[in-house]
Amino acid sequence: MPPSVVFQDRTETPDAFFASCQRAAGALRALGIGEGDVVAMTMRNGPGALELMLAARWLGAYWCPINWHFLADEVRHILVDSGASLWIADADLLAALGDLSATGLAQLAARPPGRRHDPRADAEAAPHRSWEALRDAASPPAGTAAAPRGAMLYTSGTTGRPKGIRRQPSTPEQSALGLARLGAVVGLEPGMRALVSAPLYHSAPNSFVVGAALQEGATIVIEPRFDAERTLQLIERHCITHAYLVPTMYVRLLRLPDEVRRRYDLRSMRFVSSTGSPCPREVKRAMIEWWGPVIHEAYGSSELGYMTLLTSEQALRKPGSAGAPLPGVALRILDEQGRELPRGSPGLIYVSQPGLADFTYNANDASRKAMERDGFLTMGDIGYVDDEGYLYIVDRAADMVISGGVNIYPAEIEACLHGMPGVADCAVFGIPDPEFGESLAAAVQPAPGATLDAEQVRSWLRERIAGYKVPALVSLHAELPREDTGKIFKRKLREPYWRAAGRSI
Repeated sequence: MPPSVVFQDRTETPDAFFASCQRAAGALRALGIGEGDVVAMTMRNGPGALELMLAARWLGAYWCPINWHFLADEVRHILVDSGASLWIADADLLAALGDLSATGLAQLAARPPGRRHDPRADAEAAPHRSWEALRDAASPPAGTAAAPRGAMLYTSGTTGRPKGIRRQPSTPEQSALGLARLGAVVGLEPGMRALVSAPLYHSAPNSFVVGAALQEGATIVIEPRFDAERTLQLIERHCITHAYLVPTMYVRLLRLPDEVRRRYDLRSMRFVSSTGSPCPREVKRAMIEWWGPVIHEAYGSSELGYMTLLTSEQALRKPGSAGAPLPGVALRILDEQGRELPRGSPGLIYVSQPGLADFTYNANDASRKAMERDGFLTMGDIGYVDDEGYLYIVDRAADMVISGGVNIYPAEIEACLHGMPGVADCAVFGIPDPEFGESLAAAVQPAPGATLDAEQVRSWLRERIAGYKVPALVSLHAELPREDTGKIFKRKLREPYWRAAGRSI
């Protein structure tokens, strides 16, 4: 049975949602979408986004979710790089991006979630065709579902441009193993009542909502955005059993006044999953004390899937751990020469997941091959395993920053800054933030004779990249610290901030 879907306090029945998904699959097929094709989507959280993902899944096509904060150049790169045949976007988001017709894509406008028929909104989509009109006129596709390929997710690029993850089609055995592993991490079960408010263009909430939709008799409550008190209201009103939350959301929940926190009945909650960024120990302990032993944390990546799981009980016994390997997952800790290190010694984290379909990066297979050693893959993270087999992460891949659960690679921001007149060199890095875990800082070395200030730097970036990538802190340096090789010594720039915070990630 397909799920019931609740959005903005309106419920779509299982039959109505299934019929809409089938018409969406029929409309995609009528537009020429089939196995291995890519459907790009720039859509806010809502039933339409989930419907489109399930329709693409049924056809064996990839769905490629694009961050709706991206500016035109960022979107254009993904549309071209992914090889998308079709792009469906909320009408107002499409209009705000201007003319991207140079990509040669068929572009369809979807009405923003929750907005009823409005001639002004429909006019925004012109001259693009209406996705809803095509979907509603379509017939369900004949035949059986194709082997699913899943989402084509884009990781922020270590070399300045995001890379698209193209996974091979899953065999039935891989699909079953993958769903079982996801089930362990997010608590999938028949009849679950799931809440998701994190953006569906991110990997973890995307897999969470699709996994929940495949559960018999599920109800999925989709929120356009996170609000702390409304989250508590929804848990009580809909007897929510499962939720996907990130540490930033925990922080905002814990900041609610005591009288607000006591106002709502949360006893229906059975499983909360958190991935994407490490949760501070004190935050996790406070959530467990409030909600009970329902908080779960997992370590994973878009490329390698979920690797470990940490329950509430384990978190209290093993503070700071990322958890124990999931069933079927093998971990190795290796030095840079590929030699296995003893327990307790930090090194590169390598993982083997035989049940996960293999992947490559679009037009960048060399990067994928560089990750592998003897059938094990690494994202470049540094960690160690204790005597009981629990993983601890001590440093992250390259310079990646995780802010509010969002992965940000400084190289992309640095590449943009290097194009700014008057900038001789720069370094972007993460600094501690009490709410988001990390925020961005930029150290800029002006060219000889150039005069720059922090706001000029930020303004340059705001015009070219999504707002969440613009550093909160910009400092000017006559000379940036460098290693003997001439490379900028980022560790010296980062250390003073982290030393004061008493942590390293």
